[in-house]
Amino acid sequence: MILTVLLGLMAAALIGVGFMAQQHAAYAEPLGEMLHVQLLLHLVRKPVWRLGIAAMAGGQILGALALQRASVAQVEPLLATNLIFALAVSALVYQERLGRAEWLGAVLVSGGVAIFLASAQPRGGRVPHPVSMTWVAVLAVLVVTAGLVVVALRTSLKARAMLLAAAAGVLYGLQDALTRGSLLTLEHGVQAMFTTWPPYALPVVAVLGILLNQSAFDAAPLRISLPATTAAEPITGIVLGVAIFRENLQVGVHALAGTVAGLVALVVGIVILGRSPFLAKSDTARQEAESR
Repeated sequence: MILTVLLGLMAAALIGVGFMAQQHAAYAEPLGEMLHVQLLLHLVRKPVWRLGIAAMAGGQILGALALQRASVAQVEPLLATNLIFALAVSALVYQERLGRAEWLGAVLVSGGVAIFLASAQPRGGRVPHPVSMTWVAVLAVLVVTAGLVVVALRTSLKARAMLLAAAAGVLYGLQDALTRGSLLTLEHGVQAMFTTWPPYALPVVAVLGILLNQSAFDAAPLRISLPATTAAEPITGIVLGVAIFRENLQVGVHALAGTVAGLVALVVGIVILGRSPFLAKSDTARQEAESR
């Protein structure tokens, strides 16, 4: 369990750094490129964005190693701490101290993760049968994602960024579930990977998630775009872990109360961290550049 926690936290650190670098590059792109492949084609030419993608890829690899050792419901809350690391990096870059709100948010996020894991005690998991809740759950996730995108296109710019970021978070949660499924399948031999659909769906979902996330980064600074992704991913992953892999959570009265309290603390902490002025630095820099 200790190694799983360390892998999850290291993955979160790399993902947080990756998000910072990606948003720094994506926020300078024209708004008209949102949800267009052209956005990715332009971003891939930027060294900072490539560095951000490399960091996130490293985080995904470490996250996969954690998922190989533990259930989705165990790993997802750990990955949600990426916002803490993103803030820490931002404070180092701008050489400023974190305030009380940032520390409070960090305590709530980390405390929420600890309370959830201690109360829910997620465990287990198995390869789902092809004709099972898998298709229903995946279809539900895709419907929710499409709904968020459709609504986003009819809202203001800031609301659009939040909704697109939430849609990306939902897909990232699905991506984690598909990764877990692929790893469980791999235990039955490499040949088994070619006879199931999750390994083929995984890169498609990953690319769509990146496109939605970069579009959200293009529309608004991190304080608006990142918290929605950070909150949506673990919630989606935990639900899919239970629905698809039959991962077990404690359901007693006290355990359920602790589980809910942990998730609430996690989300509230994410919201508090999302309001930090450190995540608005890119917005200020963009306004200053446009005024020149």
